[in-house]
Amino acid sequence: MNIQQLKSEFEKELNDNILDYWVKKVYDPINKTFFGRIDLDENPDPGHNKSAVLITRILWTFSAAYRLFPKSEYKQMADEAYRIITNYFWDVENGGIYWEIKGDHSPFDTKKQFYALAFCIYACTENYMAFKNEQAKQLAISLYIILEAKSFNPANGGYIDVLSRDYKVIKGLRLSEKEIADTMTMNTHLHVLEAYTNLFRIWKDDGLKQKLEHLINLFLEKIINHKTWHFNLFFNENWKVIGDVDSYGHDIEGTWLLYEAAEVLGKKELINKTASIAEKMAETTIREGIVKVHGGLLYEKENGHLLEEFHWWPQAEAVIGFFNLWQINENQKYFDLAVSCWAFIKNHIIDKEYGEWFWGVDKNLERMPIEKVNGWKAPYHNGRMCIEMIRRIEEKSK
Repeated sequence: MNIQQLKSEFEKELNDNILDYWVKKVYDPINKTFFGRIDLDENPDPGHNKSAVLITRILWTFSAAYRLFPKSEYKQMADEAYRIITNYFWDVENGGIYWEIKGDHSPFDTKKQFYALAFCIYACTENYMAFKNEQAKQLAISLYIILEAKSFNPANGGYIDVLSRDYKVIKGLRLSEKEIADTMTMNTHLHVLEAYTNLFRIWKDDGLKQKLEHLINLFLEKIINHKTWHFNLFFNENWKVIGDVDSYGHDIEGTWLLYEAAEVLGKKELINKTASIAEKMAETTIREGIVKVHGGLLYEKENGHLLEEFHWWPQAEAVIGFFNLWQINENQKYFDLAVSCWAFIKNHIIDKEYGEWFWGVDKNLERMPIEKVNGWKAPYHNGRMCIEMIRRIEEKSK
């Protein structure tokens, strides 16, 4: 496929299918908020809770999209998401943001999930880059200070997942049903890395620079399994690996996020290391996770058993991950894989009737019965894929 044709497809997908859906169907102009849930029949639920993940991802996506396509409706969506975060998610008494609020915007789940605080940093820094919103930049810096004070554990160099509203230890908490309670997780570290990378773009603080380098090295030394070339996902406080789960979507997403962090940091040695590791992890993903007959990326493997589902977000991350490798080493195989993954998305994941993407398809390529919008299903993975690909193709074409 011609690279400019590819760029045109991503522009159309971003503007006409993904973001148009969120502007017209997910934003509730009567109550000036976003619906927290829309079912498979396109029915919105105004009373449904709203997660911090959903609203911060909306903020990131529309801010990032505005930088490429400065449309007034994108600014309006970003402004609304920012208002909801600062007015209703922000904990005035203790600092930080709640995990979840009710449909009427009152607090619901007030724990401090550092995954969510990291996403808020990521979103606020993008908002600053789009609109020069100084308040958003200062909010991101404040959250970074909270993360370092409350989540970072100097005894083991890692970041804990969750504390109570007032930053006390509470046992038995986990991010989702897939996660193991009372552990450190790769996922939290990956999104702290992502957030700190974007923050360093706008705030060249020496302490932040050291923390970003530390995070990259944590991945290189503790989180990446150098025998299997997967991420280890769960750890105890001594970095002992717990469980046996391989997540193909996180693996391929992590390859490009680690390389990006090293590039933003500007350390040649780390750039070379992350490039080499990206290729090793990608090759494992190709060998174990890509189904050659149609190009889809499997969800995960647990205790040696493949979960034969194709969720929306690993497909999106595979497109970026393989394209990133093609940019690094110009091996045509990786470009072809990115195009193949995009073809799978077009054939099986995009909702061509109503817009946006389905949650995913099962091993028979039948649609999974999971809602179109929920606390985890935002315009972020698919929107970011389009934005990253448009930017990367533009840079490649210069």
